[in-house]
Amino acid sequence: ASTFLSQKPKSELVRTSLRLLTSSAYRLQSECKKTLPVEMCPGTDIQLVTQQVIQCAYDIAKAAKQLVTITTKENNN
Repeated sequence: ASTFLSQKPKSELVRTSLRLLTSSAYRLQSECKKTLPVEMCPGTDIQLVTQQVIQCAYDIAKAAKQLVTITTKENNN
């Protein structure tokens, strides 16, 4: 029972990281589409879109780092 309980939080951390990774990647794709000439509306604020792209990229990097940290810890145990 102890082993099961100790692994459950790791699994939850993995799920949380994967959710962040997936949602951030989806948002990144959506924000990048706004910069395409076909998709761009006349009132598109490029500076705001750029900030959103940077935030999405940061969230992706953060989630990836969390996954690396979790898997490294699991492999060392």
